[in-house]
Amino acid sequence: MIRTYQHFLQLTLSTAVVLLSGFAIMTFSGCDTASKKLNDLQQAVWQNPEDPQAYIRLGNEYARQRQYEKAVDSYEKALALNPQSGITVYPALGAAYFNQKQYTHALDYFEKSLEFSPDDSLRFYDIGNAYLQLEKCNLAIEAYLQAIANSTAFEEAHYNLAICYIRTGQKAKAEEIYAWLQDKNNYLAVSLESHLENAK
Repeated sequence: MIRTYQHFLQLTLSTAVVLLSGFAIMTFSGCDTASKKLNDLQQAVWQNPEDPQAYIRLGNEYARQRQYEKAVDSYEKALALNPQSGITVYPALGAAYFNQKQYTHALDYFEKSLEFSPDDSLRFYDIGNAYLQLEKCNLAIEAYLQAIANSTAFEEAHYNLAICYIRTGQKAKAEEIYAWLQDKNNYLAVSLESHLENAK
């Protein structure tokens, strides 16, 4: 099951946990439209090679088209031109590496993004997801708890926290989250219920 924030890159992993990032992939109705947009953004970079925003826009488009290595290259060029663009670029780099299943690199950039927004629930959520993929559930739990502390209604963070609790043998805590989700998000509650049943 996959859940996303609608931004720039959608995490496309076949996993039982809910994955979010600050970025979500947008698909286009035809290759021609995507190709033209990419060409226009490449032209903008060539015309303004010192503009970090042009590289960020190009990187976002590469990411939308799942050309993650090219996205990383564009984001890194933006960062070299303006280190303060890290507020946008670090989460984007983290998402690009995450989508390539390079979770350690993703984690590095998600953590760097906290330099700009130390109380950002979504960044803590991203960090939790990276730790979860690295099978470091205890560290994932800490990150999800921080995400929830900064945004108590963060349903997906509760859900992934419950998955971690199940994986670490803390079923009672997962059941508490299940009861909470029943009032908040039936879709997630039903999914979590199946994980709880399988944990018996």
